[in-house]
Amino acid sequence: MTIGTTDPINIVDLFAGCGGLTQGFHSFKPGAFRTVGAVEWDIAAASTYAANFAEEAGGTDHIYAGDITGWDPTSVGSNVDVILGGPPCQGFSGLGKEDPDDPRNKLWKEYVRVVRKLQPKIFVIENVDRFMRSREFELLRAANTDGDLRDYALETKLLNAADYGVPQTRRRVIVLATHRDLVASHPSRQPLKHPQPTHHKPDGRDEDGALFEQIRYWVPARKVFKETTLETVTTELPERTCDLLGVTLPGIFRTSDLHIGRNPTEHSLRRYRAIPPGGNRHDLPPELSTPNWIKHRNGSGDVMGRLWYDRPSVTIRTEFYKPEKGRYLHPEADRPITHLEAALLQDFPPDYKWVGSKVQIARQIGNAVPVGLARAIAGALYEYLRAATPILESTPAETDASVGDLEPLGASHLA
Repeated sequence: MTIGTTDPINIVDLFAGCGGLTQGFHSFKPGAFRTVGAVEWDIAAASTYAANFAEEAGGTDHIYAGDITGWDPTSVGSNVDVILGGPPCQGFSGLGKEDPDDPRNKLWKEYVRVVRKLQPKIFVIENVDRFMRSREFELLRAANTDGDLRDYALETKLLNAADYGVPQTRRRVIVLATHRDLVASHPSRQPLKHPQPTHHKPDGRDEDGALFEQIRYWVPARKVFKETTLETVTTELPERTCDLLGVTLPGIFRTSDLHIGRNPTEHSLRRYRAIPPGGNRHDLPPELSTPNWIKHRNGSGDVMGRLWYDRPSVTIRTEFYKPEKGRYLHPEADRPITHLEAALLQDFPPDYKWVGSKVQIARQIGNAVPVGLARAIAGALYEYLRAATPILESTPAETDASVGDLEPLGASHLA
C-alpha cells in the first residue's frame, strides 16, 4: 500500500453535501489531496460540490447526483486512498424524532459497501454525537469485529470544531479507520489517531488539571462579524442561473454574495430590539413573548438569542436565518445572521462557490462539516501517510488559515 513521492492522495467524498470535508482537505496543503469522485443526492448541494471540485475530479461525470444505492464505486476509475463521508444523521439528531427505524440511519451500510469495493487505506466517517449511542454504531463496531470492516482498525472520538480554530462550538463524532496492512507497515504500528486540539476555551484546563500551554484560545465570532457590515442592502441573491448537473438552478454565487437580509414583520423587529447583548427569549416583555415561552421558563435559552462577539457561535444549523430556531441574532444588529456570516462561521472561504436558492444554500451551510475541523483531520491523515511512505515534497503544511486571516469584505462585496 504505497503512494508515489509526488502523487496526490486520491479521495472520494460520500454524502458529500456542499463539500465541507473536501474543502478542508484541499485547504490543508495545495496539491496534497485530489478529488476523484463524490456522491450527493441533493441536486443543489451536488451542484455546489461540482462548482468547486468537478474540474479537478475530471469533470461532472465524477460527481454522482443521486441515491448512493445506485452508484457504482468503480466509476471513479482511480485507485482511492481515502474515503470521506457523513451518512445522514436525522434519525440520530436530538432535533428530530430520534427514530431508530428511520431508513436514513441505514445509509451507513452503503458507506460500508463502497469501502468494501474500493478498499481505501483510510476512511473517515462524520456524524452527530448521538451516533455513538445508536444501534447503527453498534452494528458498525460489529462489522469491524467479524464483518465487512474487519480489515480496518477503528478510532472513534467526539471532537469540537472550536478546538481546531473554527469560530463555532460544534461537536461531531469522527470515526477514523485505518487498513490493518497500513498499520502493520507504519513506523508507529498504530492506526491513525485524531488530531490534537490547537485551540482551547479561555482558562480551560486539561484532564490533568494543568493549564493548556502553547495553544491558542478559541476563535471568537467577532472574527467573522468584523468582516461583514451591520446592515444588509438586499434580501435577494443576484439574478443568475447555471446548469452543472443537468438541472438549472440559481447560481453560481460566491460566499461574499451571500450577505442577504430578510423582511421581518414589525412585531419581529420589536422582538429583536428588545433582546440585549447576550440575551434571549427570557428577556422579552410579555406582549412580545408567546404563551409557550412564558409557560416554559426553563426551556432552551437559545431561542431568540443573540450570539456573543467574544465567544464562538453556537452550532450553525440549517435554519440559522430564523431566530425563533436558536441563538441566531446578530450580536449587535437587530437582525438574524446572514448566509454570508453563517458560511464564515462554518469556516468557508469568501470565494467558495454556491448553487441553489436561499433555502437550499442555507441547508447546505448548516449541514456542512466545518472546514477548519476537516482541515485538522486532513493534517493528521497526511502526516500519518507521509510517515508510512514518502508522499509529497516535505514543505511545511499551511494549516493555519483561519477566519481571522480573511481579507476584509467591503460593502461593495456584500451588495
